[in-house]
Parts: sequence; structure tokens; C-alpha cells
Amino acid sequence: MQTPVLAFDVYGTLVDTRGVVTSLKSRIGQDAVAFVNRWRDKQYEFAFRRSLMGAYVDFLQIKREALDLVDQERGTRLGEEFKQSLMATYRRLPAFDDVAGALERFRGLGMRCVAFSNDSRQSVEALFDHAGLTASFEDIISVEEVRRFKPDAVVYAHLRQRTHSRPDSTWLISCNRFDIVGARHAGLRAAWIQRDPTTLFEPWGDPPNKMAPDLEALAVQFQTTLKREGKL
Repeated sequence: MQTPVLAFDVYGTLVDTRGVVTSLKSRIGQDAVAFVNRWRDKQYEFAFRRSLMGAYVDFLQIKREALDLVDQERGTRLGEEFKQSLMATYRRLPAFDDVAGALERFRGLGMRCVAFSNDSRQSVEALFDHAGLTASFEDIISVEEVRRFKPDAVVYAHLRQRTHSRPDSTWLISCNRFDIVGARHAGLRAAWIQRDPTTLFEPWGDPPNKMAPDLEALAVQFQTTLKREGKL
């Protein structure tokens, strides 16, 4: 039996992106929530389109392109200095409270933990250094190595190649529904972290193998499964 590999998405799964809203509120007030939601959606859209086009760029550039567009759309006129400060906020986001304990529990169950991101390795390393997560992962796997973005099937194949793991032993752990659907389509197993209870899973594609409100609850599920199967 191959040791399970747990590949964790980063933003929104491991680290709390609400800090970006907090930073923006100092400039535009309550409109910050709608601004950040639109900014996030455009990041995904630009990444998906670039992946389809074969026009890869560092995700940092995509973040900035999306920020410039939303600033223009909403007429917020943030200015270059504030935009640079806002971009820097992404490197100082904190881990969710449940993350450190859950990762320790996963490792205690004999599971391999890797980070798996659309962002560059350099960006994730800087983020993990600040959030205190570096020692929790055996590796950081970035899509920059194949110059495509999740949910391209090539990216999930790359994950397996890097970890030398079989599809049935490889788990994608993510709060992003598109990521779950992409991983399942590529033959991997997947666990959806439903941090927002009002968010519903999209009614198409293969559903996640597991669902949990946070990583601690997911760790309990894995532990229960292993005990039931007589592996603990």
C-alpha cells in the first residue's frame, strides 16, 4: 500500500486571504469586500485563459493585471504605491488557526504533505516563512514547472510525477471547487474544505471524495477511515 500524498492548495485553504480585505478597507471602506471578490475572480479567469492559450506568466503578474483591471472598473484610483502595498499583503497572510495542528495530525497518520499552488515556488516560500508553515511540508510543487495552471490535467499529472504517487493514493485538498473538479477529472482523490458554509459545490463533474469545514475536521475523517480499515 502506497503512502498517501496530501497536496494542499494554498490560498484560502491554508492561509486566510481576508487580510487583503482588511488592508483595502483602509482605503475604500466597505466596498473592499466586493473589490476583493472581483479581483479574485479575475485572477482565476486570467489564469484559466492563459492556460488555454499556452501563454503562461508568473501568477504574480496575473494578480497585478487583475488588480489594475478592477481598479479601472470600479474607479477606485488606488495609485501605484498603494497597489504595491496591497500586492505585498499576499506575502504576509496568516495561516488559518486549524492548519498547524491538522498538518501535524496528518503527518502523525503517516501521510506525506506537500503544498501545490498556481503561484510560484518563490512566492509560496515567502508566504510560508511568514506564516510559519515551511517545516510542515516535504515539498512545494508549483505549476510554473509545467507552465500551465490548475485545473489543467497536465498540472495534476505533474503532481503525481513529482511525488511518484498513484492516482488512488494522491489527494488534492482545496477550498476551491474548480480545483476539486480538476483533480477528480484527472483521476485523483479530492477533499473539499468548505470554509464558507453558504458556498455550495457546483453540480457538475465528479464530487469530492471527502468534505469538511476545516482541516482539523478532515484529519479526524482520515483517522476514522484508517481505523475502520485496520491501518492504525
